[in-house]
Amino acid sequence: MRRFLVSVVVALAAATGSLAAKAETVMKVVMQSDVKAIDPIWSGAYITRGFGYMIYDTLFAMDAKFQVQPQMVDTWSESEDGLTWTFKLRDGLEWHDGTPVTSEDCIASLKRWSVRDAMGQKLAAVLAEYKVVDPKTFQIVLKERFGPLLQAIGKPSVVVPFMMPKKVAETDPFKQIDSTIGSGPFILKRDEWKPGEKMVFVKNPKYKPRAEPISGMAGGKVVNLDRVEWLWIPDADTQVNALVKGEIDAIESLDFDHAPELEKTKGVKVLKSAVVNQYVFRLNWLQPPFDNEKIRQAVTYALSQPEFLEASVGDKRYYRACKAMFTCDSPYATTAGMDGLIEGNVAKAKQLLAEAHYDGTPVVMPQPTDLGVIKQLEPVAKAQLERAGFKVDVQPMDWQSMVARLANKGPVSKGGWNAFGTSWQQIDILDPLMTPYLAATCDKARAGWPCDAEVEKIRDRFIHAKTEAERKAAADEAQTRAMQVVTHIPLGEWYSLSAARDNITFPDPRPPMFVFWGVSKK
Repeated sequence: MRRFLVSVVVALAAATGSLAAKAETVMKVVMQSDVKAIDPIWSGAYITRGFGYMIYDTLFAMDAKFQVQPQMVDTWSESEDGLTWTFKLRDGLEWHDGTPVTSEDCIASLKRWSVRDAMGQKLAAVLAEYKVVDPKTFQIVLKERFGPLLQAIGKPSVVVPFMMPKKVAETDPFKQIDSTIGSGPFILKRDEWKPGEKMVFVKNPKYKPRAEPISGMAGGKVVNLDRVEWLWIPDADTQVNALVKGEIDAIESLDFDHAPELEKTKGVKVLKSAVVNQYVFRLNWLQPPFDNEKIRQAVTYALSQPEFLEASVGDKRYYRACKAMFTCDSPYATTAGMDGLIEGNVAKAKQLLAEAHYDGTPVVMPQPTDLGVIKQLEPVAKAQLERAGFKVDVQPMDWQSMVARLANKGPVSKGGWNAFGTSWQQIDILDPLMTPYLAATCDKARAGWPCDAEVEKIRDRFIHAKTEAERKAAADEAQTRAMQVVTHIPLGEWYSLSAARDNITFPDPRPPMFVFWGVSKK
């Protein structure tokens, strides 16, 4: 009898343990690319930004109405003269190693961020000092008013001002960090990270979400998943087959060719992004031939948006031509300075090349073959530029290798580059201050390194504008000047697609990024 009871107890224990294991909620997802760079301040890649949102948190966040709301901050105030801003952190904020988040951590994080971000650089230019009031309270003291201060330290995308421990944040901004200790809703399981295969996150049991409902990137980051596995499957067909079979739960970036098939597949749903994206073409000012302004201008005439959109998206439900640098249907949408540009005017492009004495220097363009939503940009650009008389060399590679290459300021012979196509989300490019590629700050600018004092003066006018009419005028001027000197070229707008199993529930409305708080699995 005793042996029987022992057997029953053992059996029950085994069953209980089995049920406990099954109770763990695991979501498996194929993200837009593999993760190689884990420093979201050093890298502008969206996959690295997404990684940052898993493990880090921010002082402020942008809601669904593009309004900045507190996140790690509890209360804040602005002095009457607008020069001193005081911020108090919420109670209970901890790093993953159990140490408390302090004012010194936040100050060090803001200092590092401001070196690499277009808005941060403008803020740093008017900064008098950061001041620690107490372990949970700090101040930003300015030499002159900076109207969009909250918009700067609450910006939701590249470069996101993620908060990091002081000893990590003191790393040179131009060198990658190796630490993955944050205070965010998930913790990276470094022992299970296999580059090129998978990255694993587990729920942070000590994370304290805000009480407000999710809105955009703001609100309570309530985590319903115990474990999130980012799997890397390079082939789009294999991704889709795995989703249909239930081997994975979601695909962050769905190839447009597979959308019609999945829209008819039982047990699967196709999801349209909450905000629009903009394709752009970026030129390297440091190396020939695009160190010549007239040759850069030739590109603005040679390119034409419809071919890029058709080749990259194809389905007219998900794209539209748009010359507005700050996106169409946005507060600062304008066609100023765009007359006759991006319309495939081959004759005008050839005229400019002749005037500039273009010598046939090849335009070397790296192409990300593993990132379906942008991999067609370089082949289309090659065809259009060659029609205008350029020589073009497209060099295929994976996206993460391309990200590393874009940091190279040297000539092509030493691993450099001349131009590339990419895409920005609307939340990155809503105005002249936040648009990363508009910053013409020379060696401090992002890859491409445009250098133009007039662009910077116009961006400053936007900062100091006292009325909406003045801001709108500055936006018109900024776009006009940017297209004259050619910081970058908008190639049209598109909506990205994701796909998921029917048992996956996302917040409604969905945040503008593929994040994992507020997500449930039945």
